[in-house]
Amino acid sequence: MNAPAVLQWTEDDTPHSARWHSEAAAPPPRRVVVADDRMPADTAYRLMCEGTALLWRGDFHNARQLLQAVARRVDEPRRKPKAPPATPLDAFNRYRLTQAQRARTLGMLLIPVDAGHVIPLRRAPDVRQACEEAHGPADTPYVMSLRELQGIVGAHEWRKKGVSVAALNATIHPHYGVFSPVRGEYLELVAAAPLPETDLAFDIGTGTGVLAAILARRGITRVVATDQDPRALACAAENMARLGLAGQVELLQADLFPAGRAPLVVCNPPWLPARPATPLEHAVYDPDSRMLRGFLQGLPAHLDTGGEGWLILSDLAEHLGLRAPDMVRETIAAAGLRVIERHDTRPTHPKATAATDPLHAARRQEITSLWRLTHA
Repeated sequence: MNAPAVLQWTEDDTPHSARWHSEAAAPPPRRVVVADDRMPADTAYRLMCEGTALLWRGDFHNARQLLQAVARRVDEPRRKPKAPPATPLDAFNRYRLTQAQRARTLGMLLIPVDAGHVIPLRRAPDVRQACEEAHGPADTPYVMSLRELQGIVGAHEWRKKGVSVAALNATIHPHYGVFSPVRGEYLELVAAAPLPETDLAFDIGTGTGVLAAILARRGITRVVATDQDPRALACAAENMARLGLAGQVELLQADLFPAGRAPLVVCNPPWLPARPATPLEHAVYDPDSRMLRGFLQGLPAHLDTGGEGWLILSDLAEHLGLRAPDMVRETIAAAGLRVIERHDTRPTHPKATAATDPLHAARRQEITSLWRLTHA
């Protein structure tokens, strides 16, 4: 195992160090200065843009206000008119670069955390449960970015509240780092597609377990759901228990398929074939369409004769220029599969109609599809 990353800084003319924690796998900043309530926002903004991290020693609420002030300064140049991107791909690349730069700058405000996930600052909230849910117990002090801490606390609140899923008439509770089923249109496709006569189905890359739950609620008595992420499997197990489906859904840690064949094999891979900037983006980005290709190429060997494979996929990548228009059909044919039918729907989430969204030109054309596949 790799040794834990260490953050080093000087405080009161004395060298200090602490374990560095970053769920985004960011390296510890090389330049660190100690900051408190006396630091002006303009100074903080300049230092953070230069790559200097601020280790906070003041009031916790003041740290939050400072981060908001820096965020306003980061976002101000983005509001100024720019030449429109030449292509949708240029728009996507500009959007990702802007988001990465913003995340890097705002990630430079650091918070010390004592053992047991206790923040030793005035007016600090109790984040023990949220942090333990995200990355387990903490036996030693560490330092993390305030922005990441806010993400952990936000995920904890979503986990408690849950996400209402109309296709289940129930609530799914996503864990930190597990993709939340906030887009309902693809769930409705799975809930409505003609179901083969079967008592067994595979759900490949189950995440929160939402598709496995829909299949089980539709009457499939045994669903084998796989994922390679232990967080996702723990999340799915909790959701199955909440829904009373633990006896119907078997969870396995696997890269794509379990052993054997099934009459129905379902997969909803990440929709955009781009490289994730952080480990937490793997649910959104599928580098070189690895999971998409792996599912289609491996499906014939895991599909019963006469069975169906369901691929749930958006065509947003095609409208962005990230995937060739014929790539999916060509990969299906090359794998020895044919299309029985394709069920299409349009997204209903807010970004689909928001003209201010940087990717609006592509989003307004997006179609989400359920491809029903079988042996050629």
